[in-house]
Formats: sequence, structure tokens, C-alpha cells
Amino acid sequence: MSGGGPIGPVKWLKGWGSGNETVYEQTGSFPRVTRAESESGTDFTIRISDVQPEDAGTYYCVKFRKLLGSADEVSRRGKGTVVSVDAQPTTPVVSGPDHRVGPGQSVPFNCTAGGFFPKNISVKWFRNKVQIAAEMLEITSGQTNSSYNMRSTVSVKLREEDIHSRLVCEVQHSTLKTPLSTVYQLGKTLRVSPSVRVVPDPLSPVEVNKTLIFTCHVERFYPGNVTVTWLENGSEIKVENNMSRLENTSQGLFRLRSLVEVQATEERNGSVFTCRVVHDAQDPINRVATLRIAALSRDGLDDPPEKDNGSLIIIYIVVGVVCTVLALLVVAILYLIRVKQSKGKSSPSARLHEPEKSSEATTQESDPNNLTYADLNFDRERKTIRRMVEMSQQSEYACIQTSRAPTGDDNLTYADLDMVHLSKAPRRPAPHPEEASSEYASVQIPRK
Repeated sequence: MSGGGPIGPVKWLKGWGSGNETVYEQTGSFPRVTRAESESGTDFTIRISDVQPEDAGTYYCVKFRKLLGSADEVSRRGKGTVVSVDAQPTTPVVSGPDHRVGPGQSVPFNCTAGGFFPKNISVKWFRNKVQIAAEMLEITSGQTNSSYNMRSTVSVKLREEDIHSRLVCEVQHSTLKTPLSTVYQLGKTLRVSPSVRVVPDPLSPVEVNKTLIFTCHVERFYPGNVTVTWLENGSEIKVENNMSRLENTSQGLFRLRSLVEVQATEERNGSVFTCRVVHDAQDPINRVATLRIAALSRDGLDDPPEKDNGSLIIIYIVVGVVCTVLALLVVAILYLIRVKQSKGKSSPSARLHEPEKSSEATTQESDPNNLTYADLNFDRERKTIRRMVEMSQQSEYACIQTSRAPTGDDNLTYADLDMVHLSKAPRRPAPHPEEASSEYASVQIPRK
């Protein structure tokens, strides 16, 4: 400042207007601000140590005029000196969900850093050294508008093998020689529910008063906080030291066993034993097994096991099926016999067509004694027809054997024979008069 001027102090102000801040004045304490020439009346140069991002802004050197009875007023001020602070971002912080989730679910993760200047910044995500794409990068101004904050978000689909997986957020800024990074273990977010099964030893049914051991296998779960309780017919059983040591598999999953010994008394036959597993404060998982006791027979011998009863049941079923099939076959055979008999009774006539005869056959037919007989063994039925009295050379006879002689002229049986070869009987004279034990059927054979 030039010498002279009004009487009054000299101050350094940050900002101008109602929101200004006094950075230095000749009286008072300002730990981080010192004058370069403390004794000078014209040189008011100051130095600020331990610069922070909030020190950025516009600084004014102001000469005040002292007034009696009132506050000092501004006499003159400089044009202002703009100060910017290149600030490194803070170490990034990665955060996940506030609860564990199971494999197959997508989970958002956030990476935050702040207090950096200038504004430009880049963020990269890695999953086990493999880069993955971020979904969002948000940059906002700090409280003093002299620095910035950022938030980056990425979505990760968890897998069962992510127990040992590493999620890395890497931040790069112009003030950094090397990027800043933070590692997040995905196992902090992952939960793998256990598989539970109960195995009895020995297998049911067991003999009375024998000792039976139920073993509850709790396998492939993460994290390792799990509790196992036993219940008999819904009531908890107090068993001490029934759990094996927690084992860790190569995949990072856990497993353990819990067992309970039970005496197989008759009163416990049919009792249900439940293994209840509570993992990571989740809903309980229940697996049950039923105690089966082999009942005693009257002679004091044990009944055969259930698998033998099952074999007997199968044998009974097979026998029943076979009997059913045989019964159906018998019914079918009886039905066919009945149908055949009914056809015989309703149709005593049988039409037989003789195939075309050769010339030799034609010659034989000219002889009246060249007769052909057909022995028809079917039930005789009364049928009134006109007797064929006239016999000519064009007639042949079929002999129908009956149990007794006909009683009248109308008590005859007529057979119209078609499509059947008539066997040639030895030559015999035409029966005259009619034999008492025979009836005759006239068979008309057309000649060529």
C-alpha cells in the first residue's frame, strides 16, 4: 500500500459482501496465517500454511477508515486474488447392502470419495481382477463449493463361489500419482443356506429296547453361525455335546453333524424326531425322521421288516392279476361256446357250395348210384319242409345221423350245403325205403 492515507486498520478478507470471512488483521490470533513483513507499514503480504480445500476462494486486501463512535468503513480494496487448491480425493469407501443375500441375486455396491479438486475424476470397478462396468457416476459440490464429492454404483450378481471373491473400487485423479483403491470382500454380503438331512442308524424298524442314533447332517452353508436343536413329537430334547466341530471345505463353505441317541421303547413307536436348524438368524429348517419298532408276535418273535411285507404285497398283487386274467379267459371261452351253440340251434341249415366239377365228375354224376354223403353232426331241430320225393340223376344225398328215427314225414332236417367239398363215399344203392336212422338232404348241384 502507498504511505499515508486515512487512519484505520488493514485486513485480508475471503469473499466479499455479507458472506465474507476475515482471514487476517493486525490484531487477533490467526494460527495458519502469518505476515511476510510483520513490521512493515506498507507491505501486508500474508502466507497461509497447511492449505485445505476450503481455503480456496477470492481474497481481498482492504484499507479501513476508523470512525469515532461507529464501525470502521471501507476506504479502499484491491481487485481480489483468486486462490484455488488442488485437492486429492479421500480414500474411496465401498459399501454393500445392510443384509446378506443368497446366490443368484443382484446386489448394488457404492464407492464414495470426496474433497477433491478439480472436478474431473474417473472410477473403475474390478471383480477378481476382471473389470466390470459401473452403472452410475455422480459428482456433487462440497459444502464450500471449493471441492467435489463423487459416488459410483455397480451391480453384482452373487455366486456361491464368491465367498473368497474381491470387489475393488479404483479412483484416478489429476492430483494422484497412483490410483487409490479399496477392496471389498463379497463374502461379507453372501449367504448360502444349508442342506439338512436326518439319517437313522440302524434303519427302521428296529428291535424293542435297542439304541437308535439319529444323525442330522448340516452341509454347505455360509457363514458359520448356526444352531441345531432336536425335538421329539414337537417338544425340545435337551442334548449336551451333540454337535461335531465346525468344518470348513475348500470352497469356504461349512458343515457339521448333530446326533441324538434314543432308546427304542414300545411307547416311542411312531415318534417323530425333528432336527431344527437356524442359520444366520433366518427361518428354521426342519427335517424329520420317524421311529419304527418291529412289533412282537404272540410267540415273542419279531415281525418281518417292512420291506418283507412290501414283497408279500407285491406277490399278492401278481397272484390277483393272474387269477383275474384266467377268469377272463374262462368267461371268454364259455361265451364263445355259448355263441356257437346258439348259432347251431337257430340255423340248422348249412349252405355248402360245391366247387365246379371237372368233366370226370360230370360223368360220374350221370350215374344214379354215384351218391355223395355228408355226415353232419349238429343238433337236429324240428323243421317242416316238403319232402323231396322225386329223386333224379341230378340229386345227391347227405346222410344226417340222428340218435333216433324220425316219427313223422314232417320231422325232417334239411341242409342247404354251400362252399363245402362233399367227400365222395363208396358207391351204394340209393336207400329205398328210407333208413330208420337217417334223414336226407337234397343237394342240388348245377351242371356245366
